Amino acid sequence: MDWVSAIVQGTLLGGLYALFAAGLSLIFGVMRLVNIAHGDLIVLAAYLGLSATTMLGVHPFVALLIVMPAMAGIGYVVQRGILNQTLGDDLLPPLLVTFGLSVILQNAMLEGYSADPQKLSAGAIETASISVGALSIGVLPLLTFGIAIAVIAGLQFIFYRTKIGRGFRAVSDNADIAQLMGLNKAHVFGLAMALALAVTAIAGILLGIRTSFDPSVGGARLIFGFEAVIIGGLGNLWGTLAGGVILGVAQTLGAKIDPGWQLLAGHIAFLVVLAARPNGLFPRVDQ
Repeated sequence: MDWVSAIVQGTLLGGLYALFAAGLSLIFGVMRLVNIAHGDLIVLAAYLGLSATTMLGVHPFVALLIVMPAMAGIGYVVQRGILNQTLGDDLLPPLLVTFGLSVILQNAMLEGYSADPQKLSAGAIETASISVGALSIGVLPLLTFGIAIAVIAGLQFIFYRTKIGRGFRAVSDNADIAQLMGLNKAHVFGLAMALALAVTAIAGILLGIRTSFDPSVGGARLIFGFEAVIIGGLGNLWGTLAGGVILGVAQTLGAKIDPGWQLLAGHIAFLVVLAARPNGLFPRVDQ
């Protein structure tokens, strides 16, 4: 039963990893941009949630009503003001620019919030659990997994069933031709980044509730997000959820064997998938 519990907990942990990865998957699918600063943006969202809960005295989930628009606005401004100028056939300029942005964000958060670990307080939901037979399942991990499914379903609907989603797919296929057909590709790219960082806000708040954070933890979140995206398949949103679950289960099973193997087991699972299926388990297929 302990092994079953480990698999269940790993599956639920995969929901959080999928939220880390969903924004990465979206912006890569739309503009082929690899955002090195993504993990630090997750941490920034957690800190914005901390500021909102401290100053306004609201619950972290209520703070999302402030943090999501704020992160979306940051994403649009950064994309239109900086990242659009780096896009092209060469992948190196956006990598360098987002790496620089990562350094700036880490130092700004260190200056503004100090290096002391912080945590968001969500009350009784943090420790609440439900019993399913002999299993005890935490309410917060279960809620996180449900939110991950809802977010990815929402992104999938936007991408394939809405006007802006058609714009995303058009610029993804060929941005220059889409521009000639009347789409403002700079605006569409800005909207894609805004949507990605709105999802990042959700990931940041849930991260802050689940565990403590400080300005230096963004790198690990970025790695988990990348691994989930690559395991699932680049640009495939539902594949991202599957990738997060595989990564989470690998980590919890590794920790069950030996506590020191938790992160190692996840990285090994990533390398095995990468060796066997370089395009991921579920590479994107346009609908």
